[in-house]
Amino acid sequence: MQPETVRLIIFGVVLISCAIWEVLYPRKMLTQNKWLRWVNNLGLVGLNGLLIMLLMPIVAFSAAQWAQEHQIGVFNYLGLPSWLVILLSLLLLDAIIYGQHVLFHRVPYLWRLHRMHHADQDIDVTTGARFHPIEILLSMWIKIGAVLLLGIPPSAVLLFEIILNASAMFNHSNAKLALKVDDWLRKWLVTPDMHRVHHSIIPKETHANFGFCLSIWDRLFGTYRAQPEHGHDKMTIGLPLFQQRREQWLDKMLSQPFRRD
Repeated sequence: MQPETVRLIIFGVVLISCAIWEVLYPRKMLTQNKWLRWVNNLGLVGLNGLLIMLLMPIVAFSAAQWAQEHQIGVFNYLGLPSWLVILLSLLLLDAIIYGQHVLFHRVPYLWRLHRMHHADQDIDVTTGARFHPIEILLSMWIKIGAVLLLGIPPSAVLLFEIILNASAMFNHSNAKLALKVDDWLRKWLVTPDMHRVHHSIIPKETHANFGFCLSIWDRLFGTYRAQPEHGHDKMTIGLPLFQQRREQWLDKMLSQPFRRD
């Protein structure tokens, strides 16, 4: 089975599982029409997938295959056991994604791209895949660069892509975890309650909790914020600039980075 087929199947399974979880155990009352958001958010996912096929000569997995064949990258010179290379690869890639996320918040032109993700006025499983096409392409090139530099094996790349997609859908889910479970789990992993803080309309909360999978990076680099100021039930999701319902349509979403503040 092709790697992309494996990723697509697992994406679908996690999406459906998290969607059912949200319906059975919702965490926060939604403020927008769910189906309008879903149609446009998932339409964006389809558009991004098409653009990657058309515009990307290689993806991270094929870059890893090429690096392995030509013995390029740090891990190909160290002679470490395969299990250790895979473990270190997953840790380093997750740290790189954390750093990339911080960068997209700190650099104004990159923030203009990334803020489309934050302009969602509710947060649920589909928000985890809602990214501007230009950001998706830039992110792919960053991953390709990391893969070539480090010599990350193809198996680790595939595993990381699966974990990254699943984590993004899990921690964006509008679903309830028992407080004790959340408290224990977030010591290591980003939980929905932890990441929801990141989607608060309050800037000091928007620019916190950058992790996607592991929560250790936020704690290590001082960007961790435990809870939203107004609590999860009363917090406002989104950005002040894009609070109109019309902003949730695909055409408006795509134009958000190019409009004046």
